[in-house]
Amino acid sequence: MIARGSRLFVGLPLSKSVLALTLASTALAGSFARADEDDIHFRPGHLLLSRAVFANNAVTITPGVTQLPPNCVSPNCVTATADGTYPTVFNNDLVDGSFGLTAKIVLDELRLDGDHVRSREVPNSASRGVSPGKDQMVTSFSSKSELALNLSLDHRTVSFMGYLAPIGAIDVSNSNTPFVVDPTNPVTSTYYRLVAEVDEHGRFHFTKTNAYSGNNGRAAILNDRHGGRVFYTVGNAGNGGKTQPVGVIVGTGTQIMTEADAALAQQPDPAQPTPVGSFNVTELGQPIDKIGKDTNFRGLTVFDNVVYLTKGSGGNGVNTLYFIDTSGNAANGNPKACPNGTGVPNPSATLPTTPIFYNAATVQTTGVTPYNMCVLSGFPTNPAKTATSFPFGVWFADAETLYVADEGNGTTTYDAASNTYTAAASQTGAGLQKWVFNGTTWTLAYTLQAGLGLGVPYTVKGYPTGNNAATKLPWSPATDGLRNITGRVNRDGTATIFAITATVSGSGDQGADPNRLVSITDKLSATTLPAGEHFATLRTANAGEALRGVSFTPGTDLGRDEEAHDRSSCGHGRGDGDCRDTD
Repeated sequence: MIARGSRLFVGLPLSKSVLALTLASTALAGSFARADEDDIHFRPGHLLLSRAVFANNAVTITPGVTQLPPNCVSPNCVTATADGTYPTVFNNDLVDGSFGLTAKIVLDELRLDGDHVRSREVPNSASRGVSPGKDQMVTSFSSKSELALNLSLDHRTVSFMGYLAPIGAIDVSNSNTPFVVDPTNPVTSTYYRLVAEVDEHGRFHFTKTNAYSGNNGRAAILNDRHGGRVFYTVGNAGNGGKTQPVGVIVGTGTQIMTEADAALAQQPDPAQPTPVGSFNVTELGQPIDKIGKDTNFRGLTVFDNVVYLTKGSGGNGVNTLYFIDTSGNAANGNPKACPNGTGVPNPSATLPTTPIFYNAATVQTTGVTPYNMCVLSGFPTNPAKTATSFPFGVWFADAETLYVADEGNGTTTYDAASNTYTAAASQTGAGLQKWVFNGTTWTLAYTLQAGLGLGVPYTVKGYPTGNNAATKLPWSPATDGLRNITGRVNRDGTATIFAITATVSGSGDQGADPNRLVSITDKLSATTLPAGEHFATLRTANAGEALRGVSFTPGTDLGRDEEAHDRSSCGHGRGDGDCRDTD
């Protein structure tokens, strides 16, 4: 059970000298790739925002000629319907369900009011001096679940996920990984997935993995406490036939991997994926469904030595909030925290340090066993096929209060007379859900929506107006809910939560919409919706951009009890990611 009564207060940022000494004591202190400018310094207590930036003229696509996916094999080929011009290029998603283009990743340092401080571009193939053998990473522009940002557990770095691929590559987010190949995947290319870290000086380090073959890695958190060097990651895998290869099933969901200690070119080929958590709907008494899709996870956070994850898309499994149960071990006499599939973490819970040791012979019939995950008590347990909840990011304010971002249902029902996406506007669960703990179970207190303008289209300079001829719906996006979030507890008994919006629109791929960064301040003790609380828009993406993740900057002090800092200023953050049956 989660300890009650503790609260996470904001503390002073670590000093530059203390942080430098801390970094120097780690095994990777000298192996981060230095940024182009040596004087970059992210200031602790600020926000860090990730965005995908479309690369114009990076790819040539000829409508009626170009075959998609690239190097496809009949009968898996379609012909492009749009050229490479933004944003109409994403109409190709209407014929190629795997369509996407790799793009630049930019990290923005912002003050808490959204004011821009500085930006850092992640090295990529279009960067000066970055040859194919150099450290680099890209994202898939239309993959809305990618680029979540998470502070490491000791706050030294911020982690996120992407691909080892060049700018402008097609369908990378549904490619296989080099050593986990699904022959039924219509996308025949192979690319490693990467975990990236950035430190306070803007230096990057990357770790290769074969996980998430056929789909995308979405979020990563580095457990660097007490000399630790392991990532927890979440994502989805598989883009092929009904029976997936063992490596695809094993490589989905939540993984654990060791932080690499060398540049990409010097890293050995990574081994097979190593799952750290597994869930199956049979734990809830439901009939088994497609193996490997119950763990199509998106949100990720760590609180009180427990890893929490969300699932909010796809037609299999359950859309809800989960945790990894490390206490259930029959060999040592500890009972499982959720014998019937739901529960709360055991007081003896510790963070996982090793993967699940599974039986490969039964993976394709029963999945990765033993199942060591639980639905957090009080959260939905109904099948995803009947879901009305679409959780994404999650953030704990304290042991009795957590906030869950609900992305919305993505339905594009539109009424021209009122200029409203009516399905989005009528949702009651989309936005920011506040859950409270009574010592036994969690209960939804209320959902914050005011100021989001659910379902109301907004215009973006340089972005098309009018209707997309391919969908007959307006280009202008409207907010449908929220995706990745982080937050801080204030000394006045409130919490401020920062969130990335989800959208609905007439685009061929709504993941390519220019979306927003918003914030709201909520009274922590409230259990009914307070009057007057509303979201403020801090930033709207420009045409050719999509906002993805938000965290606090590396070095931000979370105000832990063992740190002798006056808890009086700055912010603290807690983290909080393209298979087309999901995202």
